[in-house]
Amino acid sequence: MRKLKILVSGAGIAGPAVAYWLSRYGCEVTVVEKAPGSRPGGQAVDFKGAAQLEVLARMGVLEEVRRRQTGGSDQVIVDGAGRRLAVMPAEFTGGEVEILRGDLAALLHERTAGDCAYVFGDSIAALEEAADGVRVAFERGAPGVFDLVVGADGIHSTVRGLAFGPEERYVRHLGYYYALARLDVDGAGEMYNEPGRMVSLGGPEAASFFVFASGPLAYDRFDVDEQRRVLADAYRGGGWRIPEVLREIAAVDDVYVDAISRTELGRYARGRVVLLGDAAYGNTLGGFGSGLAVLGAYTLAGELAAAGGDHRAAFAEYEEVMRPYAKAAMKGNAGPFLAPPTRARIALRNQVFKQRLLLRGMLKLTDAFATRGELRDYPQ
Repeated sequence: MRKLKILVSGAGIAGPAVAYWLSRYGCEVTVVEKAPGSRPGGQAVDFKGAAQLEVLARMGVLEEVRRRQTGGSDQVIVDGAGRRLAVMPAEFTGGEVEILRGDLAALLHERTAGDCAYVFGDSIAALEEAADGVRVAFERGAPGVFDLVVGADGIHSTVRGLAFGPEERYVRHLGYYYALARLDVDGAGEMYNEPGRMVSLGGPEAASFFVFASGPLAYDRFDVDEQRRVLADAYRGGGWRIPEVLREIAAVDDVYVDAISRTELGRYARGRVVLLGDAAYGNTLGGFGSGLAVLGAYTLAGELAAAGGDHRAAFAEYEEVMRPYAKAAMKGNAGPFLAPPTRARIALRNQVFKQRLLLRGMLKLTDAFATRGELRDYPQ
């Protein structure tokens, strides 16, 4: 296809993944990212099913992902006195291969930095489609004109807001929030529930994880003090080791709080702008985000190559291929499962992990969603 000049917003997983394929097809790719660099750490992400693993293999990163994988760990569910109630096995959340989000983002950046231009510490301020392409204004850098713009900038996508409209039209709050905090606490792998809230300790080597029920909250996602306040309010009066955990949170800067939400879009593209990954089909903690990101990146770039750069035809095929995968990912809400609203529901959830046959059935159902369909072959 002709050499397209393409701007990708977001340097997490979806952005560098699509940059890899687009550069292979001869495109001139620029990736812009608001953060000052590839973000380290974060929660673990996983891949499952032949299609997802095959995409990683075709990118030449599967073995390196396996080398850097976390291996996963069981979560021991305890009561307020620390007594063991049940075990959430690693395979329930870990997929076939699990890796820290930051490690995967760094790996993909390493594999694409030589062929693509990365601009960190900047973001898109305005988009205007014209006859010669998309005119883009940036918060800091000089404006430019691109043939296409790819929004791979997450569930709070700036590109989606500029091209499609306000976030509240397309992102549905699912009644829960989650948080990550790197704390210096003992008891890694212990998980505790009270109605509507959960704490899972990560210990000194991994982030502790929180899920709690709440309606929409007003706070600044980039203000650590406000995020600490949100957690303190949500867990005030909690039992077990929650008072100790809150004291630790007050002393650290590595805290992140966000809503559990779902992206609901009728179309993934508008004109010369197309959305990818969580920006188009995100479902927080749904277990499909990283897999859908690499599948979508492979498909989007491949369809552009197959269509000879005709973005209208390519975007239509991209939607046709990805819609069934995304539909499966849209079904769940992890909040009520991780932080059940009542003590009875907590006990029922714990019973699931004690019944191996039932648990195996749930895992098979999840894997069926992940492994449906076959990869299309695209021009080399």
